[in-house]
Amino acid sequence: MLTVDFTRFPLAPGDRVLDLGCGAGRHAFECYRRGAQVVALDRNGEEIREVAKWFAAMEEAGEAPAGATATAMEGDALALPFPDASFDVVIISEVMEHIPDDKGVLAEMVRVLKPGGRIAVTVPRYGPEKVCWALSDAYHEVEGGHIRIYKADHLLGKMREAGLRPYGSHHAHALHSPYWWLKCAFGVDNDKALPVRAYHKLLVWDIMKKPLATRVAEQALNPLIGKSFVAYATKPHLPRAAAK
Repeated sequence: MLTVDFTRFPLAPGDRVLDLGCGAGRHAFECYRRGAQVVALDRNGEEIREVAKWFAAMEEAGEAPAGATATAMEGDALALPFPDASFDVVIISEVMEHIPDDKGVLAEMVRVLKPGGRIAVTVPRYGPEKVCWALSDAYHEVEGGHIRIYKADHLLGKMREAGLRPYGSHHAHALHSPYWWLKCAFGVDNDKALPVRAYHKLLVWDIMKKPLATRVAEQALNPLIGKSFVAYATKPHLPRAAAK
């Protein structure tokens, strides 16, 4: 299940991509399939080891084209172990809401991004997230949980302050908002509640089968209750005089 829309955020074979806070690796895997040179980075060593296993399995199965590469590594988003201007593309999906120093993370992403490079940022959307917080303290008051809720204009403003130039945005995963509302209403750790189990089965079916009816429904509902806000931006080229 991808949050970044690669029809709006195209990759070219050979692009060097950083998936920052990659988690289970869903975006990193897609970039690898598209022929990119991918670095998947996360502070969670257990998840990184799993991502590395999947990269190896994808290579063995021939799922990535010739020239594509994939590396999984532990690292700190506030002190990225890469030189300036190392990447053509940076993706950070559902991460910034967890990090106290979000300005520091943006600064590091801009530092390692090449001039003219592209960045995709996704965060939980303000409205659906506010409902989750209202229904359950346990949803966000956990170690490593969500510490803020972004409004779209607030996030875009921070991206501009960091030196990025936003060029597009949209919402995603409308069908997932009701699931999280149910989870919050019945208990975030209570997977046995009948409404939660039933809706989870619906989501799994939708992800596996991708039926036209639910695809159309989600597209229609995304502007209203999309669970994620997705923003795309570029890093401007330096003026010719400043680049010398």
